[in-house]
Amino acid sequence: MLLQVLTGAVRGGTCILYAGLGETVSERGGVVNLGIEGSMLCGALAAYAVTAETGSPWAGALAGAVAGALLAAVHAFFVISRRSNQLATGLVVLFLGLGITSLFGAAYVKAEINAFEPWAVPGLSSIPWIGQIFFDQDPLTYLSYVLVPALWWFIFRSRWGVLLRAAGERSEVLTTYGHRLVPIRYAAVIAGGFLAGIGGAQLSIAYANAWFENMVQGRGFIAVAVVIFAARQPFWVAAGSYLFGAALALSPVLQANGYSINQFALDAIPYVLTLVVLVLLGRRRAADAPEELQKVFEASVR
Repeated sequence: MLLQVLTGAVRGGTCILYAGLGETVSERGGVVNLGIEGSMLCGALAAYAVTAETGSPWAGALAGAVAGALLAAVHAFFVISRRSNQLATGLVVLFLGLGITSLFGAAYVKAEINAFEPWAVPGLSSIPWIGQIFFDQDPLTYLSYVLVPALWWFIFRSRWGVLLRAAGERSEVLTTYGHRLVPIRYAAVIAGGFLAGIGGAQLSIAYANAWFENMVQGRGFIAVAVVIFAARQPFWVAAGSYLFGAALALSPVLQANGYSINQFALDAIPYVLTLVVLVLLGRRRAADAPEELQKVFEASVR
């Protein structure tokens, strides 16, 4: 059972990981995007629809990424160009994504697709426990293994990462050195939506292999909580995503092994865990947030 839960933690936590990494990029640039769940929804539908039409899950994954980026661009326009409240706009964008996917997704509820299949890495997959947990997964999960260290290097070791962090920490520094704040923040928010769209694609065409209305079911909000818990550090985002993935995997594993536990109680575990993390760490992590994000939170409280 433990092996099943840990394997499910990686499979089920990967979509949260992509969304969490996307939100990390956005927040490092000084923009909170609560509409990240909407980007996941659009990514899930676009990936499923394109895969159904073309037969190529790779084309579907790319379409999901683009759909997530497009919805994030809506959020970017209102909060960066029109200076609307970031938290309120994020919720509006989420409902926009929910409405769009509900409208256009009805035709694909029963569609059949050629989904991503788990692929065992030769040699590595035969390692006891580690091989079964990490190296018998779908291609998008393997891609996330590379993305985590790559994003860490980008944020903390590259020149572009310095500009990104400056946009979130001290935006006036960018202006002083001749850089424009607006394009950097647009790029951060849209890139975050792009990654969240891949997370939605992984959910629909690699994990669930299905599309149904509102299938993300709060995973985007869990990703935001993971980013707070992880203090916007990619490796900690990965660890937190797998933790919440394990909570999501617990219910089906217990059912498959014949344990009769209240289904509603099991389904509530990931969201209760989210609340506990926010209560225990939320205030402390908010104080550690980039300076521009602290302004957002303070403005919302007022």
